[in-house]
Amino acid sequence: MVSSFRGSVDDWLGQILPADLYMRVEGAGLSLDAGAQAGLAATPGVARAQFLRTIPVRMAPDRPAVALIARSAADLGSTLPLVSGKGLDPGVRDLQVWVSEPYARIYNRRVGDRIDLPVGPQGVIRARIAGIWRDYSRQHGSIIIDSGDYQRLTGDTGRTEAAFDFAPGAPPETVLSRLRAGLPPAIAGRITFAQAKDLRLIALSIFDRSFAVTYLLEAVAILVGLAGVAATISAQTLARSKEFGMLRHVGVLRGQIIAMLAAEGALLGLVGGLAGVGLGLIMSQVLIHVINPQSFHWTMQTRLPWPLFSGVGVALIVASAGAALLAGRRALSADAVRAVREDW
Repeated sequence: MVSSFRGSVDDWLGQILPADLYMRVEGAGLSLDAGAQAGLAATPGVARAQFLRTIPVRMAPDRPAVALIARSAADLGSTLPLVSGKGLDPGVRDLQVWVSEPYARIYNRRVGDRIDLPVGPQGVIRARIAGIWRDYSRQHGSIIIDSGDYQRLTGDTGRTEAAFDFAPGAPPETVLSRLRAGLPPAIAGRITFAQAKDLRLIALSIFDRSFAVTYLLEAVAILVGLAGVAATISAQTLARSKEFGMLRHVGVLRGQIIAMLAAEGALLGLVGGLAGVGLGLIMSQVLIHVINPQSFHWTMQTRLPWPLFSGVGVALIVASAGAALLAGRRALSADAVRAVREDW
């Protein structure tokens, strides 16, 4: 489940962060006006600039606010991780919006449904859902509206976020310095920049720290399993001491007994590993397709970490064989040979 979630988040970050540089205005009530936007878009080294605005809207009085995101809808089909529906359809006359999975699940909406959007001086605007997209960042839901439609409905030309694509060959640090120099002095100190690779690294680092306990529990489970293997082999060794002694009497070499113990331990580790992986896969499917959508209102794709399975499987088999040898060391001593005397 963790591998599926991390892989889905990694793919999602790669799709929603296609630009080279991102900018955000920090602080309530602050935004970039149309003149500042035009100046930043004309900065040397900037090939393309897209400006966004995010505001909270309350879709129901008994539910938390939903994030309304105003951005260009021209490229939503290629830059938005849609799970159903499609991008902007010029043939549709209705106001089109794109809602996130959490919103669709919380409010029980589907593609083609109409919603009442509380935006602008007109109060409530009727809009049609053109698509549903995957969003792991806003658990209470989000709605995307085209910037042109948002500006027409509200008259608001200010923007609080921006994404910049650099021109080919343009030095990122030089372009960033130029963008900083072109910021309005009144809000320059409240604006932060971050490159896409840095945002992606930060997001995945937060994810890994969040699931560090899960990795620790996995390690503890493996150690407990190895302890069980050692205890089982040790108990069998005590019960089979006469057997090992008789084998030594009839000519079985010490190395052959060692190989037998190692094979038994390895087989036990293999059976345990296969059973653990099988049960883990069943539990992960329940978590991915049932618990996760019900609890967090988003979906993910199943990803099987075959390299991890192979590495852990081999390590478990080797460790089980080693634990069996350590636990069965008494069977390889001289006492094991003398243990059959009481039967003479």
